[in-house]
Amino acid sequence: MPPTVFPKGVTIHREAKAHDCHVMYEGRNGESYLIDIAGNPVNTWPHTGFPAEMIDPAVNGGRKGHVLLQREPDTFFNEAVVEMDWDGNVVWEWGDRAPGGKARQNHDLCRLANGNTMMISKKEYTVPELHDAEFTDQPIYEVAPGGDIVWEWVPHRHLDGLGIDEERRSVLFSKSKVRPRAYLFVVNDMQPLGPNRWYDGGDSRFHPDNVMIDSREGNFIAIVEKATGEIVWRMGPDYPAAYDLSRRDFNGECPRPVDSISGQHDAHMIPPGLPGAGNVLVFDNDGPAGLPQFYQKTFPGSRILEIDPVAREIVWQYDASRSGMPFWTFYSSFISSARRLPNGNTLICEGMHGRFFQVTREGEIVWEFVNPRYGEWSQHQMNLVNFGGREANWVFRAQPVPNDWLP
Repeated sequence: MPPTVFPKGVTIHREAKAHDCHVMYEGRNGESYLIDIAGNPVNTWPHTGFPAEMIDPAVNGGRKGHVLLQREPDTFFNEAVVEMDWDGNVVWEWGDRAPGGKARQNHDLCRLANGNTMMISKKEYTVPELHDAEFTDQPIYEVAPGGDIVWEWVPHRHLDGLGIDEERRSVLFSKSKVRPRAYLFVVNDMQPLGPNRWYDGGDSRFHPDNVMIDSREGNFIAIVEKATGEIVWRMGPDYPAAYDLSRRDFNGECPRPVDSISGQHDAHMIPPGLPGAGNVLVFDNDGPAGLPQFYQKTFPGSRILEIDPVAREIVWQYDASRSGMPFWTFYSSFISSARRLPNGNTLICEGMHGRFFQVTREGEIVWEFVNPRYGEWSQHQMNLVNFGGREANWVFRAQPVPNDWLP
C-alpha cells in the first residue's frame, strides 16, 4: 500500500526557474482557495466550485478579484452559480431561472467577453429514437446577466458529428456502460477558443467564438461552431491505437501523429501571448474511457500533450519519464488539468492526489504543492460507487492566476 503520511504544502520551489503566480483551486470542504507561490493562503471564498473559476478583469469591467463558484448543497446538484467579489459578496447569481429552477452546473464555466456566462449544466431528456428511457445529458448554456438563456447546445443532438456511430450508441445506451454515471457521456470541459493564429490565417473552423469540448466516456475532443451548433473539428474517438496496443507510441519523439488519448480533461487552445499559442493543451489521463472501453496498459501513466490541431501532431509531451521517474509515478485516472505559463512552464494539476506542479519544457519540476485541505469524499457528489474512504484532497482543476489580478 502507499505511504500513510504525505507531504503537504509547497515541497519544491526553484525560484530562478518557477513562474511567480498565484493558484486558484476548489476545496473538498465547501470552500475555494487562492494561494501564492509560497503556498500561503491569500484568500478564501465560502463556496466551492466545479471548478472554481477566476474571472478575467478584461471581460468583467476591469473588476479584479472576482470568481465564479457554486452555491451548494451539492457539487452536481447545486442550486446556483454565483459571482463573488474579493470579500465574498455575491454580486451575480443564476439558478432560479434555470430549467427546473436549479443551475446544476458541472465540470466547467466561464465569463465571456460580451458579459454573458457560459456553463455546462444537467437536464433530463426523453428521446424515443435514441433510448426507451429518460436519460441525463449536459446542455451548455450561455446566460445573459439578466438570467435569460441566449444560446444552448445539447450533446445528444450531435452524436454523428461527435463520432458516436451505431456501434458506440449500442454501448452508450446499454445497462453496462463504461462507468456507472448518470450522464449520457461525461462532457468534462468547455472553453471558447478565443483569438488564435489559425483563424487569423483564414481557417474558419477556429473562429474565436467556437467552443472546444471534450468527453471522457465518448473519448473525443471537438469544436462546436457557435453560429450553427455543428461539429467543425474533432479528434477521437477513432484513434488508431485505441484497440491495438502495438500501435501506441507513448514515449516517442515529437512531433509525431496523435495515436491515442484516453479519458482526457481540460482540452483548450493556448491563448495568444503564451508559448505554444494556438496549439491544444490537454491532460491525457490514461484512464478508463471509450465506447467500448479502450485497451489499457499494464502500467498506466498520465501525460500532458501539446497538439498542433491542424497537423494533428503531438509537438510536446510531458510524462514522469521526462523528470527521470518511472512512467506510472505521475498518474490521475480522472479529473486534472494543465495550463501553459508565460515563461514556458506548464502548471499541472494531478487531480486525484491534490498535487500541483510546474514543469519546464525539458521536464524539470521547479515548483510543487500538495493540497493540505481534506474533506469528506461524497458518494452522492461524485455519483459513483462507494470507494470506501471518507477523506480526500482531490482537486478538479488548478488555475494559474496573475499576481496583478488581486485587487
